[in-house]
Amino acid sequence: MERLEILKTYKIFIGGQFPRTESGRYYPLKNKNGDVITNICLSSRKDFRNAEVSARNAFGGWSGKSAFNRSQILYRIAEIMEGRKEQFISELVMQGRAAKSAKEEVELSIERMVYYAGWCDKYQQLFSSVNPVASSHFNFSVAEPTGVVAIIASEEKSLLGLVSAVAPVIAGGNTCVVLASESKPLCSVTFAEVLNTSDVPSGVVNILTGNSEELHCHFSSHMDVNAIVTYRNNRKEIKAIKENASLNVKRVFVYNENSLESDKAESPYFIFDLQEIKTTWHPIENIGSAKAGY
Repeated sequence: MERLEILKTYKIFIGGQFPRTESGRYYPLKNKNGDVITNICLSSRKDFRNAEVSARNAFGGWSGKSAFNRSQILYRIAEIMEGRKEQFISELVMQGRAAKSAKEEVELSIERMVYYAGWCDKYQQLFSSVNPVASSHFNFSVAEPTGVVAIIASEEKSLLGLVSAVAPVIAGGNTCVVLASESKPLCSVTFAEVLNTSDVPSGVVNILTGNSEELHCHFSSHMDVNAIVTYRNNRKEIKAIKENASLNVKRVFVYNENSLESDKAESPYFIFDLQEIKTTWHPIENIGSAKAGY
């Protein structure tokens, strides 16, 4: 008898686990010929809330890790992606990309993760400072992670857009909830499997699949989200995101998905965007009394 192929079940990724959407909804994913490839979870508001709670719980442990340790973990992600390169390429081809173009996107995605792994223990030196003040104090400014970041990833560059959005966020010690590409979601689920088999703690990255038109309002209005990043070019959606974000003064960053393949898409300033600057004042002794003591 001819063997039946065991098809992969694509789920969402919350808190280091792969649940189905709590709503039980899904949408059929079709290839360029109109054939159904698989069914994809259509995430709900409840899924987002569960993911946000998971990200918040993971924030303390992740932001408390040493910068060098975060660097090692991001590099480990890149190693595993390299080992699963052919699977990523295959999934991009299934979703309509040419094989050569798919290979280029996967390789650039891996290189981008390595790039941000290298910045984990260096951006502090770039963005922190000792500030001159008129009083007898030392004055230090230090970059600290913002908190939980909601990300609406690129629709067209499904893997490269996902990596380019997530890597600088977690490199800086933040945690995140990501809405993956709706039309090309396969690589996002495989990327979640990579995260789950790497050293990334549960809850640091949470990945949902579904419709941006339904979910962007929840991403931007949730009161325990500290910042939101979007790579979509929908002006109506961006306007609504900014209005909702004003309710708790969360930061909004709108990046251009059309530049994801250029050098402009990788920079330590993408890490810095999602940092808060903490300034500390420390009194110093009077020079005269210090000499007398000596």
